[in-house]
Amino acid sequence: MKEQLHAEYGARPLDTAHPRRAPMHELISTILSQRTTHEDEEAAYHELRMLGDWDAIIDAPVEQVAHAIRRSNYPESKAPRIQASLRQIREHAPDYQLDFLADLPVKEALKWLTALPGVGVKTASLVLLFNYARPVFPVDTHVHRINTRVGTIPRMGEQAAHRALLALLPPDPPFLYELHKNLLRHGQQVCQWTRPKCRVCVLRERCDAYAIYGDRVPSFSVK
Repeated sequence: MKEQLHAEYGARPLDTAHPRRAPMHELISTILSQRTTHEDEEAAYHELRMLGDWDAIIDAPVEQVAHAIRRSNYPESKAPRIQASLRQIREHAPDYQLDFLADLPVKEALKWLTALPGVGVKTASLVLLFNYARPVFPVDTHVHRINTRVGTIPRMGEQAAHRALLALLPPDPPFLYELHKNLLRHGQQVCQWTRPKCRVCVLRERCDAYAIYGDRVPSFSVK
């Protein structure tokens, strides 16, 4: 699969010296991204940071934080979780630097991050892979959908899919990063939730769903 996606979308090198976002930005933005478009996620993060530094965000009224992130879906739920997560981070790292995660065993780093309110294994995996080149594999809706349709994994929830896919993949961060990024692009452009573009899909010859349904693959459901 990786080779076919590489040929279609090109190399996606992992560069932790120049990640797309600082670790705290990656963490909080990924919390905001849940059930939210990328554009609205970025707008919500920008307005959140207009409240001040992380200490100021902790001290702000929760209603003010919810208003700042209103472009993100479910702001009333995300606001108290973000504030609670920031409090927990400050207890361990008063400077809000997360670089200690680079030295923890991977399981301990995942455990520490997923203990934060509102942080699931996908968010934790993104931070660890993108910022610290740890051998984890983030499974978002696109990665989950494609691998289920193709038949790499049986139908299961996203949490279980993280463990199942990581067990099948080499513990090689650059490999995992490129595969994640190219699966994301493929899911956005071709293997979409509804009406996937199977006729132009580079994975169709190995896809279980295409073998069953041909060009009429149904909308995806985890059920």
